[in-house]
Amino acid sequence: MRPQGRLLGLDYGEVRIGVAISDPERRIASPVEVYHRRSQHEDADYFRRLVFQKNITGIVVGLPRRLSGEEGSAAEAARHFGQWLQEITGLRVAYWDERLTSQLAERLMQKAGWTPRTRREKADMIAAQVILQSYLDAGCPISPQTAPSEPS
Repeated sequence: MRPQGRLLGLDYGEVRIGVAISDPERRIASPVEVYHRRSQHEDADYFRRLVFQKNITGIVVGLPRRLSGEEGSAAEAARHFGQWLQEITGLRVAYWDERLTSQLAERLMQKAGWTPRTRREKADMIAAQVILQSYLDAGCPISPQTAPSEPS
């Protein structure tokens, strides 16, 4: 049986972060928004508030791998971001392979009849939804449950 509780799915980027959330039963991922990064302080406030308001119990960060499966500098940046998120929210972060999610998101938006401008504006958010839905469909194999508190 899969654990319950909303998951936050993120398509990490240096400038923009696509945001999606799951339902409490972890069956369906829904797009939320594209967050435009500001300062580290404002970003921390945004993610803490989002976790609290949406009752998030774990976080899934898309991990950009090369087609060969190797990790490069983009994956390293995503892991660094995930570690930072874990520190500021107290939630465990799982990483999920995001290869080809941008292309799938683009195809989905084209099929929906979205204009090129709308697709550009929403691409990161839909990519986050695709990443999170893929993670949910796989049965949430890496559990991002609340991390144990570390001694101060």
